[in-house]
Amino acid sequence: MRRNAFLLVVSCLVLASCAEAAQQAPKTEEDKTLYNLGVMLSRSIQSFNFSAKELEMVKAGLADGAQDKASTDELEKYVPKLQELQQKRVAEAATKEKAAGAAYLAKAATEKDATKTASGLVIKTVKAGTGASPTANDQVKVNYEGRFVDGKVFDSSIKRNEPATFPLNGVIPCWTEAVQLLKVGGKAQIICPPELAYGDEGRPPQMRGGATLVFDIELLEIGKADAAAAAAAPPAPNHP
Repeated sequence: MRRNAFLLVVSCLVLASCAEAAQQAPKTEEDKTLYNLGVMLSRSIQSFNFSAKELEMVKAGLADGAQDKASTDELEKYVPKLQELQQKRVAEAATKEKAAGAAYLAKAATEKDATKTASGLVIKTVKAGTGASPTANDQVKVNYEGRFVDGKVFDSSIKRNEPATFPLNGVIPCWTEAVQLLKVGGKAQIICPPELAYGDEGRPPQMRGGATLVFDIELLEIGKADAAAAAAAPPAPNHP
């Protein structure tokens, strides 16, 4: 854990090489390469949820570190402080997410054609299918779009024009339950509370901790999943 936090500090220092360049839009391919290096490295500190003032202090440290103007003698001393701050910010963000999600879920449950299941998810039929329904042991092919309750889209096979295929028992519990309620050709919106999705921890940096997730899903096909592969398959990065 201490090593991971120390690497976080090092990543922050490396980011300084792009600090001044970030003030201008990248133009050349080299500019774009350096800019995207900064973007990739910045993902390791997104969970701190810096204010504008705090980010300026981070930038100052980045610039001094990259230009060898900052002492690294005390870096180890600040590793536990960074861990404590990060854990505090993550917990605070998760609390806010859960409150916003609970309100959204409660409202959605009262809407027309909405059903709240015993587990706590809400499903709203958009278009009734006419085919069969899958079981948890089946493989399914779906089109979907996922977003947070604030409307920000975090994943979309629809935008990629690339339907996803996966074993239904290899995804988050909300999907495993909800997709079994669809028939082939059917479309629905499902709202997943955090306990049926990624929990309080989330899956940083893409998935916020404590987030309630909203999905628009269309069930395209059902197939038989390979039993061994389905049992071993973790949730893939590009779908729940």
